[in-house]
Amino acid sequence: MADPAFWDEPQKAQKTISQVNLLKEWVFPFREIKRRFYDIKDIYPEALEVGDKVFLEELDKDFLSMQEALEALEVRKMFSNELDAKNCYLSINAGAGGTESCDWAEMLLRMYQKWALKKGWAFEEIDKLEGEVAGVKNATFKVSGAFAYGHCKAEKGVHRLVRISPFDSNAKRHTSFASIEVVPEIDEDVVVEIRPEDLKIDTYRSSGAGGQHVNTTDSAVRMTHLPTGLVSTCQKERSQLQNKETCLKMLKAKVYERQLEERKGELAKISGEKKEIAWGSQIRNYVFHPYTLVKDARTKVETSDVLSVMDGAIDPFIIAYLKEFG
Repeated sequence: MADPAFWDEPQKAQKTISQVNLLKEWVFPFREIKRRFYDIKDIYPEALEVGDKVFLEELDKDFLSMQEALEALEVRKMFSNELDAKNCYLSINAGAGGTESCDWAEMLLRMYQKWALKKGWAFEEIDKLEGEVAGVKNATFKVSGAFAYGHCKAEKGVHRLVRISPFDSNAKRHTSFASIEVVPEIDEDVVVEIRPEDLKIDTYRSSGAGGQHVNTTDSAVRMTHLPTGLVSTCQKERSQLQNKETCLKMLKAKVYERQLEERKGELAKISGEKKEIAWGSQIRNYVFHPYTLVKDARTKVETSDVLSVMDGAIDPFIIAYLKEFG
């Protein structure tokens, strides 16, 4: 990188920088954990001898914090898939349950936003279709951060909610469903061939915010890859051309992931089976009534602290999934 000719090939240089930054994500945290360990190791015997209880409590807290950082680093060792380090697109789709499911989809959307915020990641809206009464029918967001796809792939599947409905005047218990789809963002140097004749492109009026121009022109775009049936949508930008570019990028990512899955013969393992968004196909259950419980159907990890989970505390579920399924 110190070579004066380094920037003669900008794309190659940018790729090298990305690789260096990825290595830093490993090296810097390890060095910091090592430093903290030796600091505690050197200071603890002296604090113990003096009998400073307050200081000892602080050291214990620091040690627990260091253990959590070490566990996070160990989780990264599980990211062996070539796509795990990528940013990704996370889509939420309301399923069986009508307004209830649309509201549940929006609750999940807020959960993932809070989770991403806690990690210091970017969570950028790409496409969003509001529900007729409340919530969202579907929404797609770009998640940008270290090993974003590696983390988010653990959330693929159907999520089930049980609660007393705020939309039911009789206060009856309802069950709602929403599905999560995750695809990696692929680099521009990855060649994915999509023939124009294999594309069906629909344009429509955006339903999102963005001013008068957005709501009066057919700027939103939906692309369908006819050979695979894969679909991507975007209404983020005011320009139809920009939305087409984003839409094609997401569609290429989906096609590329499908190609990898077929080549490896692990379609169900990597992308998750396409299941009906309804009873019996859920990967995780969220119960608000008659008791509180969030339980992952794959790993059996559970917690009664539903509010913390909805506030973005989903790492225990993700870590358990990665440990068991990689």
